[in-house]
Amino acid sequence: MKIIHVIGARPNFMKAAPVARALSSYRDLNQQIVHTGQHYDVNMSDVFFRELGIPEPDFNLQVGSGSHAQQTAAIMQRFEPLVLEQAPDLVLVYGDVNSTIAAALVCAKLGIRTGHVEAGLRSFDRGMPEEINRLLTDQVSDLLFTPSEDGNRNLEREGIAPEKIHLVGNVMIDTLIQMLPAAAQYQPNNLPDAYALVTLHRPSNVDDVQWLSTMLEMLTQISHEVPIIFPLHPRTRERLRGLERPTSNSRLQLCDPLPYLAFLALQQKATLVITDSGGIQEETTFLQVPCLTVRENTERPITISMGTNELVGREVTAIRSAVGRILSGGAKSGTVPPLWDGHAAERIARIITAGL
Repeated sequence: MKIIHVIGARPNFMKAAPVARALSSYRDLNQQIVHTGQHYDVNMSDVFFRELGIPEPDFNLQVGSGSHAQQTAAIMQRFEPLVLEQAPDLVLVYGDVNSTIAAALVCAKLGIRTGHVEAGLRSFDRGMPEEINRLLTDQVSDLLFTPSEDGNRNLEREGIAPEKIHLVGNVMIDTLIQMLPAAAQYQPNNLPDAYALVTLHRPSNVDDVQWLSTMLEMLTQISHEVPIIFPLHPRTRERLRGLERPTSNSRLQLCDPLPYLAFLALQQKATLVITDSGGIQEETTFLQVPCLTVRENTERPITISMGTNELVGREVTAIRSAVGRILSGGAKSGTVPPLWDGHAAERIARIITAGL
């Protein structure tokens, strides 16, 4: 049996690593990794292979940046001849990035079976490109591996055959649990006892330069109450060029994207996290760290209904108020969702290999 893993962006690496590891224990199974090159910054890509123990990709499509249409089309054009040549029995795609839908569409048209890891998540906002990727990938995939029960309900409501749907848990948490011991040994220099960790990268946020400027002003104000560490996604850094913005100082540290271990260590010890990332909503829920999600909706509602996550929207005054409440001891408590236990990838591997 030959399996191809298609990965292209930072979150994909964390999801694919435990699945590839779980499958490696099965005989008569050949795995290949295709890196689309959707993320091409070293700190956003290459370092993840080293830290997560993922083998070097067998193929790199080197697509790079571009509009959604350009990037998706380029991945499809480069992936189709490769998949025809390699003739896999199954292609695994991860998450909701352009690499995910591009590979799934190619396989669907060629009659190659596809498995979608992290299926069924919905924000119910079709203005989000990721939502379109999620919806279409789930419609054309043969195996749908969901991280939580709400994913199953979404897929059933959309008419997906129940036999295709498998509740397995969250593979992101598999990676987090594996890496926690190493993260605990990581000691960043001059780390304050209390601090806020900030990440912002979604186009709906950072491409609104006026909002981004106002947000930075607010973060500067908050930094007088609690130090802030703000690793800048390449897109965010680019949008900040030309803005009158604060420079890094002891209270507001703007820095480059961090390797996973370093970022996980910071998350684990943070007083609170402010983010627009999907994966960080899940990680903070597992770590029991208060999280404020700067979006109007989320495809991970279980992090709100069960976890430590709060959806605060984009109104800066509301974000400021929520931060003040947490710093005053009013943080939301939460629990870890079912099957977020570090064994999701093993369940996926058992399902895939059931016929071997």
